[in-house]
Amino acid sequence: MMNDRLRAVSGQIIAVAVALIMGAIIILMVGESPVRVFMTLLRGAFGDQAKIAGTLLQTTPILICGVAACVGLRGGMFNVGIEGQLFLGGFAAAWVGFAFPLPAGIHMLAALALAVVAGAAWVAIPAYFRARYNTNEVVSTILSNYVAVLLTSYFTIFLFKRPGGWSETPPILPTAYLPGIFDFSRLNWGLVIGLVLAIGAALVFRYTSWGYGVTMVGSAPKFAEYGGVNVKWQGFVVLLLSGAVGGLAGGVETLGVHHRFMEGFAPGFGFDGLIAALLANGSPVATIFTALFFGALRNGSLLLEVDTGASREIITVIQALIILSVSAQALVRRRGDSQAGERRWKF
Repeated sequence: MMNDRLRAVSGQIIAVAVALIMGAIIILMVGESPVRVFMTLLRGAFGDQAKIAGTLLQTTPILICGVAACVGLRGGMFNVGIEGQLFLGGFAAAWVGFAFPLPAGIHMLAALALAVVAGAAWVAIPAYFRARYNTNEVVSTILSNYVAVLLTSYFTIFLFKRPGGWSETPPILPTAYLPGIFDFSRLNWGLVIGLVLAIGAALVFRYTSWGYGVTMVGSAPKFAEYGGVNVKWQGFVVLLLSGAVGGLAGGVETLGVHHRFMEGFAPGFGFDGLIAALLANGSPVATIFTALFFGALRNGSLLLEVDTGASREIITVIQALIILSVSAQALVRRRGDSQAGERRWKF
């Protein structure tokens, strides 16, 4: 088991290294120094305490979305709709925040609770069709992203737009604010929520019978079914939980960072969280570090166009290369395991 874990970790590290090397080649092709670009990324992400706080701020939604993806992956469900669930959760939290005056503390918890419900409700339809008709959850969840983004845009522009403002809702009441950590940054207790979720999910998967059942459904569904596990129901519940955590990510972003909902308020965090979970092999604890990596890329890229001639879109290219590299090494590993199994059967 330890050898398998070491092989998996080394494979992911090699995949990231290959992606960075390929990214360096592309940077050279656009006439910029890869060393200068990567050093600028490091300074932009960790240059001082304000930049470190900014990196952690970017890490927070990626981490929570990554945990949402891990929950789905552990149960064999590929929830690509986390972006849409994040948007619905963010809007639901904002609605509670500006429309319902409540006491401090209760107001924040109520907004986060509705964000969780909104995320779960949004993924309920793809989860039902997956359980009832065995439809592909990848297609249904990724299509639901576009509907969620456009639906929240409609709500924001035509139903709840702040008078005289841009495409945004009225600001939430201060009683719904998620407490901050530092005075000089918007970093908030959402980071703590993400860390608790990641560690809690890892403990549940490792030490509870329900977590063991979910893992069995994800890794060997036929074996789990023979063992008495209701595979379809388990998959339905796993997708609901994954959507709920995705909705929570949106609530944290609204209550802790923007204090309102606006169009494009959290672009790409859901997809970044999914990539972080894949890079972590579906491990919630490892997702803490991969989310930090992508948070550093996001925050460090803000300095790229100031100090270098490279576009910050190079970060998107590096992320795409990481996906390709991780997918390639996973395919090679799977083929190797299959060939090893065939050799064992021959003997």
